[in-house]
Amino acid sequence: MESTVPNVQRSEILDFLTYGEQRDAIRAEAMAAKALRRVHLGEHLTFLFENPTTIRYQILEMVRAEQMVKEAHIQHELDTYNAVLGGDGELGCTLLIEITDEAERALLLRRWRNLPGHIFMTFTDGTREAARFDEEQMSDEKLSSVQFLKFNVGNRTPSGLAAELPELVADMTFAQETRAALLVDLGVSP
Repeated sequence: MESTVPNVQRSEILDFLTYGEQRDAIRAEAMAAKALRRVHLGEHLTFLFENPTTIRYQILEMVRAEQMVKEAHIQHELDTYNAVLGGDGELGCTLLIEITDEAERALLLRRWRNLPGHIFMTFTDGTREAARFDEEQMSDEKLSSVQFLKFNVGNRTPSGLAAELPELVADMTFAQETRAALLVDLGVSP
């Protein structure tokens, strides 16, 4: 089951004017990919599993928003966003910690500082794997409300997610469509 997730290549990044002309179609494709890969765990955690389509869209949007033309700036975006993708036998995702109330958000992001080590992917064989969090997005005081995670899948089939902090306990099972999309991202026919 292990495979290499292909990185987005420079040749796939259009100049911002050409992208503007094709944006609606590219956006529709990316939103369809995101819809299959977006899952909610409990009240506040949303996971968006990334693949080359979703990452390419993010890069194109950054190039457009910043009207980037310098190769060094475009390469920086490629390097930054490609790092979110999983490697061999991995799934990479963006975790959004969505708390509307500003005061509650500040409090919970401090309380949930230990969330790394307490988020798991579950598998159809009954095993589970802790998420690897990007250390650069955390401080000793609090979490960032946006986290980049990777899950080591290996040869297993993902079945769901779980959180096991004392005040944040939740689990969910992937919809069949989500599981199929994740298997495609891993290079496996569902």
